[in-house]
Amino acid sequence: MATLLIKNCRIVSPDYDVENAAVLVDGKLIKKIFVDGDQLPTADEIFDAEGKMLMPGFIDVHCHGKANCDFCDGSVDAITTMAKAKLDEGVTSLLPTTLTVSEEQLAVALNSAAEYVANGSVGCKVPGVHLEGPFINPKCLGAQNPAYVRTPDAEEVKRLNAIFPVLKVSYAVEMPNGPEFAADMIAAGITPSCVHSQATYAQFEAGHRHGLRNLSHFCNQMTPLHHRDIGLVGAGLADEDVFIEFICDKLHICPDMINLVFSIKNVEKIQLITDAMRAAGMPNGEYDLGGLPVIVSAGAARLKSRSEERRVGKECRSRW
Repeated sequence: MATLLIKNCRIVSPDYDVENAAVLVDGKLIKKIFVDGDQLPTADEIFDAEGKMLMPGFIDVHCHGKANCDFCDGSVDAITTMAKAKLDEGVTSLLPTTLTVSEEQLAVALNSAAEYVANGSVGCKVPGVHLEGPFINPKCLGAQNPAYVRTPDAEEVKRLNAIFPVLKVSYAVEMPNGPEFAADMIAAGITPSCVHSQATYAQFEAGHRHGLRNLSHFCNQMTPLHHRDIGLVGAGLADEDVFIEFICDKLHICPDMINLVFSIKNVEKIQLITDAMRAAGMPNGEYDLGGLPVIVSAGAARLKSRSEERRVGKECRSRW
């Protein structure tokens, strides 16, 4: 196989930060790492990184869309476009994430993922999918469609898992049979995660006793920290064995909260995610998210209804 030497790079990886380094790749395998002063070997191809960082490929476990495509579009073309665009970001493994839609639409989306993999995965790898919803609390919709919210149904997930691997399900643990649903998912080899939820800390702990160890897009659409009930945010900070997804874009989470979480939480339990939608990488304008209109302006995507509320609020404040 052909060999590639990447020289003059800064290697950044867990427990490593090495400047003026080089990496020899033989086919698909990293053969050797060289530090400053080492004699570099010859190779079939030499790439000068000119001091840029060389990092392991990213894994995005929560991403709905990219480049004007959404996973729930349910087409091989859509997921291929997404996977190629994510690869350009340095994402080498992706869990395409669904929205709160019908089971029929979810099945179409998972069939498209299966076909994408069968065709050879021309973009990043897709080892499985992430179901966000439809088993959420209707009082904590966020940008999810209320028309398709339903109670946790392990059999529905198993039917979808038979089409293509479901690796993660985000749901509200306080919904009927929520703790038992977590146990059912774990028994099926699927990670349950709580979000879009009004769960108290006690309700989360009931799920925790059944194996619930994950919180999706931490702080967003979940019970906040309160001095009489620490809620889901408190659970993510207090329970050392709980993994949290985190959107560090300074829009979903303010910088002070980002700093606070990283000062408290074991970094190995923090999963950075994009939670990107079809408008990612696209210009300002109007887009769609699970049948809900979205407006992108000044680098932020908001439901059209919320954008109008913000505009009216600004107009009202300007009159005072």
